[in-house]
Order: sequence, then structure tokens, then C-alpha cells
Amino acid sequence: MLLLPLAVLSLVIWLGLIFCHGRFWQAGPVLAPLRTPLRAADCPEVCVVVPARDEAPSVVECVRSLLAQDYPGPLHVIVVDDNSTDGTGRLARGVPDPQRRLTVVTGRTRPPGWSGKLWAVSQGVTRARELVPDSSGFVLLTDADITHDPRHVSTLVAKAQADHLDQVSEMVELNCASQAERMLVPAFVFFFTLLYPFARVNNPRSRVAGAAGGTVLVRWSALARIGGIESLRGALIDDCTLAAHVKHSGGRIYLGHSCLARSIRPYPRPIDIWRMVARTAYVQLDYSPLLLLATVIGMVLVWVIPMQLALFTHGLPCLLGAGAWIMSMASYTPTLRRFSLSPAWAMLLPVIAGFYTLATIGSALDHHRGRGVIWKSRAYTDPDGAISTHNGAKGAATVINHTMGDDVG
Repeated sequence: MLLLPLAVLSLVIWLGLIFCHGRFWQAGPVLAPLRTPLRAADCPEVCVVVPARDEAPSVVECVRSLLAQDYPGPLHVIVVDDNSTDGTGRLARGVPDPQRRLTVVTGRTRPPGWSGKLWAVSQGVTRARELVPDSSGFVLLTDADITHDPRHVSTLVAKAQADHLDQVSEMVELNCASQAERMLVPAFVFFFTLLYPFARVNNPRSRVAGAAGGTVLVRWSALARIGGIESLRGALIDDCTLAAHVKHSGGRIYLGHSCLARSIRPYPRPIDIWRMVARTAYVQLDYSPLLLLATVIGMVLVWVIPMQLALFTHGLPCLLGAGAWIMSMASYTPTLRRFSLSPAWAMLLPVIAGFYTLATIGSALDHHRGRGVIWKSRAYTDPDGAISTHNGAKGAATVINHTMGDDVG
């Protein structure tokens, strides 16, 4: 008796997602590299802040790519060594810097109430303000596992200047080499765009705000307007929190895909991706068991039920379920094309959704067991942002376990 209502509900949800949810399934937007170089007179100062904790495998390549930028205006690169134990700071200082663009800051002990990454970012921003007291330029926040094409900074600044944007963010290209990455990483991007439809993020009339932490270019004036990095200090999903603050303060923001920045952090095993998602999944749900239950039900209804109906029922429930399943697979195809993968991978979406659902449940279990958000030997156990004896959390991993986009408040 329940099969037909379930089939109708799944189909209605998918019709709403496809036609009324910000065209989340589209492959763009993408910032194309500049064809005409910027004039030095049109280039405000840019300070790049790179928080780095135990990033020895990637920090040298990251810093080299930033120092090799073709940006014709003043450019400063500030790496904050966040109490690393693997020589990250020493390696960063050893990168050749003939133009004297590089500053490496040794991170101080984090005060209570700050996340590890944001405390490092705050110290980098403070140093940047000492170097550049003028508020007319930009600060670029990026991660130590990202490499940048020489044209990247110029392209970001040109976009911000041309469209009068306060913040320009891009989802960088992610590794997709191992079997686990091919199966799970494109879905990470797909679910992110479902949670934060780029068209809504980029629409000034929509309250939806999102960003991707690998590339966030923000005007100094916008950062000052929201109260600086200190206004975000306890945020675990700091990139989207920053975007929400900037947009809701009246700023214009942009979020797109990058073809000029790439993550070099590998995720060779499914457990590596599980940990990436689980470390902040329950944070996105405000530590709410009721929201967790609703999310699990939603994931099953949207991703699993259509396949089950299509394969194991007959008549109208089978047809409606097949229609919903086909729409889900079709919506995933542009993301698979971006990663140069076969559309056949879309048939595994129910299995992949199950993986992310279980990771979300695992995140909740970690929290209720007192382990909290754990990354790089730091953990949060308190929903109000208080830091446990494990010393906080590293980074901004955006949870991708929702089935419907949220307004970021």
C-alpha cells in the first residue's frame, strides 16, 4: 500500500530538484583564464594567507605555485606554520623567493574558542595588515595542499573587479585517480552543488551563501565589515560561514569551479574520504539527532527508494521509481563528465549516497561518544565551539550529506 505514495513522493522531489533548485546539476560556472594580461595600474595589492599544519608533503609545491604567479600588482604570500611537527615551516622557508614575496609566520598557541585553522588564518591576516595597511585590496585564503596555475590570482582579481564582487571562491580540481576517488570524489562535488546551488549562491537576491575553502578571495573592506576573522573564530565549516557573513552583510559573492587550482591531497582509500566527511557532518546538522534522522530519511527517499522501486516492483510504482532514478542519474552526468568518467558511474549513486549517509551517522556517533570533530590530532567536542583537550579542529570540510539546499544563516 505504501509503494505508490513513496514512488509519487520520490518523483515529485526529483521534479522539484531538477526544475526548481538553482540548476544545481549544471557543470558550470567556470572562470576562464585571462587572455589579456592585467595592467599593473589596475591591480590592487593581494595578500595570500596559507594556514599549514603538518603539510610537509604539499607545502613546497603550493608555495612555489603562489610565488610563480604572473600577477603584475603587489603580491605577498604569508604561510602560517600552525605548530607543525613535520618541518612544514622549515620547508616553506626553504622555497626560493627572489622577489621577496614570502613571509612564514610561526603560529602561536590557540586561545579558547578558536578553531585551529581560523586561529592560523587570523595570525596570517594580522601579518598581512602589517604589510599592507591599505584596505583597497584583497586577501586570498587558500590551503597548503593546493597548487595554482600562474594565471590564477590575476583571473580571480579580474573577476572581482569586473563584477564588483566582495568575494570570489572556487571549488578546486580534486584528485580522482584511485578507485575510491573515482567512485566517491565526483559525488562529493555533486552533493556540494546540491547543498549550495551555485546559481543561488551567485544571486544577490537569494540568501543561499557558500564557498569552497581552497580558494576564497575577499576584499579587505568586506572582511572589515563583518568584524574580521574573529567573527568566525569558532566555525568548523569556516568557508561557508565566511560566505554567509559577507553576503548577509550586503556583499556580492561568487562561487564556481576552478580550472586553475588543483588539490594535490590524495584520498587513496574509502576510509580517507569517510574521515573527511565525518569530521564535520554532524556540525552541519547543528548536532541535532532530529536533523540527523530527517537527513537519513531524506537520503533514503531521494537516492535509494527510486532504485528499489525500479528494480523490485512492477506497475505504476516501478515506472515512477524508474523516472526518479533516471532523473537522479541524468543530473549526475555533467559532474562525471567534468571528471572525464563514464556516465555508467551514475548507476552507483544509491550506493554512494549510502556511504555518505553512514559517514554522517558515524560523525554523530563520534560526537556522542565524546570524540567530536577530529583532524590532525585536534578535536572539537562542544557544539558551542569550545575546544577539547585534543586541541580543536583543522580545516574546513563542508558536509555534503543533505538532499536539499539550505539557506546559510
